[in-house]
Amino acid sequence: MSIEEIQNEIIDEFSMFEDWEERYQYMIDLGKDLPLIDDQYKTDNNIIKGCQSKVWVHAEMEDGKLIFTADSDAIITKGIIAILVRSFSNQPPKDIIHAETDFIDQIGLKEHLSPTRANGLVSMVKQLKMYAIAYQTQMK
Repeated sequence: MSIEEIQNEIIDEFSMFEDWEERYQYMIDLGKDLPLIDDQYKTDNNIIKGCQSKVWVHAEMEDGKLIFTADSDAIITKGIIAILVRSFSNQPPKDIIHAETDFIDQIGLKEHLSPTRANGLVSMVKQLKMYAIAYQTQMK
C-alpha cells in the first residue's frame, strides 16, 4: 500500500468520529498498537528534538524499505507518532522524502494540538524524512 493510500485510510478513519474527544481517544488507541522501539534504541540520539514530551524513533532498512519503531512517554504524543509511523513505515526512502503530509491538516490534527505539540508534530515529520534522506544517500 502506498503512503497516499495509507494516509487516505487514516483520513477516512478520523472522519468517522463526531468530535475531537473521540478522535483523541482513537489516537490514544493507535498509540497502544504502535510498533514499540527496542529499549536499546531509547537513547538521546533517537529522541526527536523539538517535542515537549520524549519521543524516540528508530529506523532500519529491510528489503529497500524503511521500518520505523517508536515510543513516547505521553499518550497523545504516542498516538501522533503512531499515525506517522503507520504512514511512512514499510516504504522506500524516496517515497518518504517526497510524501505530502497534508493529511495531517485534513484530519484536523494540527489545529487541535497545543502550539508546543504542533511544533513537536512538525519535528516528528522532519525526523522521519531525515532518516529517509540518510538511508537514500547510503543506497547510492
